[in-house]
Amino acid sequence: MANSAHTARYVPTRQVTIADRVEFDGVGVHNGSPVSVSIGPGDSNTGIVFVRTDCGPMGIDIPARFKKVCSTELCTVLGSGTGISVSTIEHLMSALRGFGIDNAIVEIDGPEVPVLDGSAEPFVDAIQQVGVRNLDAPRRYIRVLRPIRVEDGTRMGELSPHEGFELDITIDFPSKAIGRQQLIAEVTPEYFVSELSRARTFGFIEDVEKLWSNGYGLGASLENTVVLSDGGIINQEGLRYTDEFVRHKALDALGDLALAGYPILGRYRSVCGGHRLNHQVLKALFDAPDAWTYVDMPARREKAAGAIAAGVAVPAFGPDVS
Repeated sequence: MANSAHTARYVPTRQVTIADRVEFDGVGVHNGSPVSVSIGPGDSNTGIVFVRTDCGPMGIDIPARFKKVCSTELCTVLGSGTGISVSTIEHLMSALRGFGIDNAIVEIDGPEVPVLDGSAEPFVDAIQQVGVRNLDAPRRYIRVLRPIRVEDGTRMGELSPHEGFELDITIDFPSKAIGRQQLIAEVTPEYFVSELSRARTFGFIEDVEKLWSNGYGLGASLENTVVLSDGGIINQEGLRYTDEFVRHKALDALGDLALAGYPILGRYRSVCGGHRLNHQVLKALFDAPDAWTYVDMPARREKAAGAIAAGVAVPAFGPDVS
């Protein structure tokens, strides 16, 4: 099945941060350990920074950048370079990028972001309650100038030029409950909130059991994972979207690509992708200096992004840049 493309562009010109601090408690989906995390405002040009507050009196800072990725086997993991890491960051990063948040400080007292309900919805709900705030600094973008393509067996990922940011995600599973699904959409805050944020992570019961036996997936349950068996979906409540599986892959891709450090002006297409492929494509882009450039937007007054707090995202459209 395929989604019709959502085509509105979202290209604000000023940097954005969260308006106030929000906090979460939960368990890591892989280590099963309790963890607390808070997201607070960040100054202009700070970017997204994770702070491991349980590591020393000052904590350990880990910028959310693709060069800090140290593993993509089961999730996306950022490392400090000194043995300290924070994992399963993709749902939180997706929420921040989905809302167009450029700067935030994420304090966490353990090595894994809590899985919560397996989607980005809890982060979205909290951000909507406090709203977001425009900063005076102009927003910097990464403009894709020419296609960058990575092939890895049957998997393919490609970034190509585009005004705005579009996702074109295709998955293909032998399971009849999933099959082949495609999503094509221009990502705006409205679209992210209504069409992507609630999509949960998923897995097959035999894979989950293997993870458990190997000491992983210890926090996974029917409360935070869509679980499939040969007979179909095990969760009694069913799916949140008819194509929830491809929507979750799109959610993950958005979070992984947020590690570029700046919002991307481009189209991302992937076939049978995942965290590893998303990271490979970002690395390939930055390894090709002629394939991209920075674009600094002129700072100007815009409609307040804080209107998102009321549950209605108000996009602020900037001029197309050349």
